[in-house]
This record gives sequence, structure tokens and C-alpha cells, in this order.
Amino acid sequence: MTASVSIEKLSQTVVLNRIQPSMQAVFKKYMTSASKFIYIDGQRVHYRVEGKGTPLLLIHGAFASLHTFDAWTTILKKHFKVIRLDMPGFGLSGPKIDNNYAMSVNCDFIATFLEILGVESCHIAGSSLGGWTAWELCLRYPSMFDKLVMLDAAGFIDSDSIPLPFKMARTPFLNRVAKYTIRKTVLEVFMKQVFVNQERITEELIDRYYELNNLPGNPEAFVRMVNIKLVDNTHKLHRIEQPTLIIWGKQDNWLPLKNAYKFNLEIPNAELLIYDGAGHIPQEECPVISANDTIEFLLRKE
Repeated sequence: MTASVSIEKLSQTVVLNRIQPSMQAVFKKYMTSASKFIYIDGQRVHYRVEGKGTPLLLIHGAFASLHTFDAWTTILKKHFKVIRLDMPGFGLSGPKIDNNYAMSVNCDFIATFLEILGVESCHIAGSSLGGWTAWELCLRYPSMFDKLVMLDAAGFIDSDSIPLPFKMARTPFLNRVAKYTIRKTVLEVFMKQVFVNQERITEELIDRYYELNNLPGNPEAFVRMVNIKLVDNTHKLHRIEQPTLIIWGKQDNWLPLKNAYKFNLEIPNAELLIYDGAGHIPQEECPVISANDTIEFLLRKE
């Protein structure tokens, strides 16, 4: 897979010297000592590897970044080697060079990324669009993944299952506006939709989503991403071999609760946990209980 792939691992200092001066403050703000950078065929990838044990890959959703798993990582890294990254088009990784955000391409990218890190097999967990990517990866590369955790996962593409931001970005006028900036007021509205507990919506949280989503190239990447032709592969869910934990916020305003039951019905070896009082991103809204339930599931002997 990686035989013809160009790989370049760079220090934080070298990466900062490569980017535009206007971006450096945001990069410094959202990097930590654990932040690493690799260029895969010229594509910058920001990632972190923390903890020891069985590898666990975490994949964030649309509008998010690896930071959505900050609280989870604090808990999970006591049991696992936690690997997380900013997916291309988001966070500090920035837009793809070829502008191709098809699911199949993203899955191949993740498989290559893991191979470069020397990971032959791991557990995988994904949120929203990242949950969709996670279950597609389990179908495409079954031998690479041991157990699957899906948090309010996407993948069904009926009209009720397309989140509001995707619908907005497909509207011609809003599409053109979003190419240049994702307004802070719009992100505040989105935050109020995905969180049930409004007290968790702090200025720090809004700033993080706003600043990372508006790094040069990221708004355009989002518009391109949501306007690609979606392929519904949910008819293949019955082929998923991995033991699967489905986590869902009961008050999810972006993806309906009925989808949780549909995933649970279609995936052969699945179990479902529903959190009352939680919305679309339980890893941020109820991180302790959702992380501990994930640990119990992943450590359980099948």
C-alpha cells in the first residue's frame, strides 16, 4: 500500500515555518507536546499518539477535529494506545491537495496512515461522519480492526439522516458563502443543536470550532465534501464481523434515534447504549460515562 507513497515526518517547528504567518497563532494554540505531523503524498496530517496498550483509533466527524476526543483520551490512554488525527479537510491537517473527499478515498487514506505508523490491527471508534468512516473501514479492511465503536454514526442517507450543515452547504447561495468563511454565529447555532446541556457551550469551545474550521482551505473543503455524490452502503452492514458498540445521544437533533436501532438491527454482533440527556456528540457532552462504557466493551473477552 505505501510502496509508492511519499512520506515526510516533520517537527512542529518545521511545519510552522512552512505555513502562512497568519495561521501560526492558531496552530500554536491547538498543538500540544503530543502533536505530530506527517506529510503523506504532500498532504499534511496532524495527529497524536498517547498511552500504551492495544491501539485504538479515534475518528472525528464533520466540523470537528481530534480535539473532540480530548476528554476521552485522558481516560482511554490509561488502557490503550490512543491514536487520533485531524482528518483531511479539518483542523490542522487542512484541505486535500486533490480535493477528493470520497468515502473510499478517505478509507484508503486511513489504512495507509495506520500502516505508516506500524499499526497492523487496532480497535476503532468514530463520531458522526467519523462513525460512518469507521464502519466503512471495517467492511473494506476487516483484518485491520478488532472492535468497532460508533458514536451517533452517519451512513444512512435518507432525507431525515442528512444533518443541517450538510443541507445548508448544498444550498447554492449558502454554498458560495461557506466557501470563504463559516460564521461564528452559525457555529453557535450548531453547538446549541448538538448539545443538550447548554452550559457546556463555552466561549472556549465555540472559539475552537470557529478557529479550526476557518483555517485557510477548510471552509472550501467542507463544501466540496458535502457536495460529493453520497453512496449508501448500509445494505452491507450485515457483513461487519467486528463486535460493535453503538452509542447514541437520545436527544440527537442531527441524526435521528431511529438510526441507532437500524444499525443495531443490521450489524450482526452489535449492542446499543442510549444516553438520555445527551445529544449528537456524547464524547464531549458525557465523556466520563461514554469513555468508561467504551473501556468495558473493548476490554471484555468475547
